[in-house]
Formats: sequence, C-alpha cells, structure tokens
Amino acid sequence: KYGCGSEYCGACTVIVNGQREHSCVYNVGNLSASSQVITVEGLASDAVGQKVQTAWINNQVPQCGYCQSGQILAAAALLKRKPKPTDQDIDEAMTNICRCGSYQRIRAAIHMAAGTGKGIGSVIHYAGPGAANAKTGISTDLEIDH
Repeated sequence: KYGCGSEYCGACTVIVNGQREHSCVYNVGNLSASSQVITVEGLASDAVGQKVQTAWINNQVPQCGYCQSGQILAAAALLKRKPKPTDQDIDEAMTNICRCGSYQRIRAAIHMAAGTGKGIGSVIHYAGPGAANAKTGISTDLEIDH
C-alpha cells in the first residue's frame, strides 16, 4: 500500500525477514530469492498475525482504514519481538500515524493479542466463518457484547 512516500505515515509497513520495513522507501535490491516479505494478507497463515487480526476486529480498531494494514503489521512485528509488551514498548514500536486517532483501541488490541488485556468498550467476538451466534442461534461471524 502506498501512503506518503517518505517513510512518515507507516501505511506501507511490511515485514521483511522478520523486521518491520516501510515499503515506500525499501530498496528492493536488498531482497534475495530467500527473502521473506509478509504483507497484511500473509498474516492469515501466521499464528501471531491471526491473534492480532482477531484482536483488531474484537476491539473495533479500524475507523477509516487508511493505516490499518500498516498498523496490524507493525503490531505483529512487535509481538514477535516482544510477546508481552508494556505500554511503553507499544508506544515506542507503534509509530505509524492513525488519522482517526484510534491509538487507545490499537493499544488494547495489542494487549489482547498478547494475552495481557481484555480490550475496551463493546467488544465484537469473531467466532469464525459460519459460526452460530450464541445469543440468537443465527449463523453469523460476529457476536457483540456491550
């Protein structure tokens, strides 16, 4: 995803060989045939990535969506490096810009993915494709607690 083109916003964040990188300024000449580049789509097959994506849904983090792929990848890279981050660790690692200001939800989602927090406010529980809602019995992917 292209964002600002100057490594400022972080919307273009990808994970290259386990390290968070901004693709808008990353020199592709540094890649080799054995390099591993993970985009937000690639997190679906990664255990930490799945936890982050589920926590993002459960905490209703996305607002406009502009920064979300970069935020999710930055969070996954943080949790791979530091599985139980503190608030200070999160503040230092999560430098991407969120135009909507959902930083508290981002922090809550990271803590939830790390197993160190419950999230904030109304929480949506992603039950998986075709799962029946426990309260209504209707087949849906989401349950909402208030």
